[in-house]
Amino acid sequence: MSEQVSPENAPVRRVLLLAHTGREDARDVARAFCKALTAHGIVVRLLDREAADLELDPSAYQPGIETVPVHADNGDRAAAGCELAVVIGGDGTILRAAEMTHGTGTPLLGVNLGHVGFLAEAEYDDVESTISAIVERRYTSEERLTIDVQVFQGKELVTGTFALNEVSVEKAARERMLEVVVEIDGRPLSRWGCDGIVCATPTGSTAYNFSAGGPVVWPGVEALLMVPISAHALFARPMVVAPTSVLAVEVLESTNGAGVMWADGRRTVDLPPGARIEVRRGTTPVRLVRLHDSPFTDRLVAKFGLPVEGWRGASERRRRDVEEIAEDLADRVDRGPHA
Repeated sequence: MSEQVSPENAPVRRVLLLAHTGREDARDVARAFCKALTAHGIVVRLLDREAADLELDPSAYQPGIETVPVHADNGDRAAAGCELAVVIGGDGTILRAAEMTHGTGTPLLGVNLGHVGFLAEAEYDDVESTISAIVERRYTSEERLTIDVQVFQGKELVTGTFALNEVSVEKAARERMLEVVVEIDGRPLSRWGCDGIVCATPTGSTAYNFSAGGPVVWPGVEALLMVPISAHALFARPMVVAPTSVLAVEVLESTNGAGVMWADGRRTVDLPPGARIEVRRGTTPVRLVRLHDSPFTDRLVAKFGLPVEGWRGASERRRRDVEEIAEDLADRVDRGPHA
């Protein structure tokens, strides 16, 4: 006989709440989430500095508001034990949340208060239904491919990091071009004088990669992307390679200028002449919460405001066919059996 779980001994549910507290609308939405989730018996965990920005009185919330300090060396602590992280802001806030939750695999649910908000699942007007979905556990999560990055100087590993969207190698000084040679799967491909290079995931294909002229890749496709930025070369096309490939960018020793590497536009590493950057599929994906089963095509149309007027589609054609058949049958009945 299975043991009955009473409310008293049921596991405590926890949700991490991260917000762009520099915005008044984000603070208002964050307070609404805190009030509604705690009212349904869910503990809300906040970063201490964000809790201070929200000016909450923890004693006014039951079962409670938790706060946790976050430093560079203990970011995973914030998400430990949380069933998901609700992120209120734009894509930049979601990327910050991905950085903090990467080690725990906590799924991210973005509520978009920014402009495009490709990573967000809900919009400002969806707050009430989003809270209901969390309370009733009416959500799923999907894994998004990440990239792991290593930076070498000579044979020495200088640093390593990851990215959900992209890693970009860019010139450090506006007046100087960056001289690089790129390599794929251990073989040299081309040498470019350029403004930079973007190495992206399918998730990041609608971010910096998109602005640089790279292709839009559906999230379900497993691939890595490399896109040169303003390269002075005959062959300087966006490339899509296998997820098992290893991409490398070497800043030439003879270059007159240094470079800089950005991971998701958040973490930066200086690249002196001779630096080498290796990019490969990440060992740990990022999990994004999904509330709807809408296809990625619909997301593209909605986020970019793409014109689709005049589309009829297969379902519309089938509907017209059925209507025509029904009209034909009705006409036959009206004309009688000898018509």
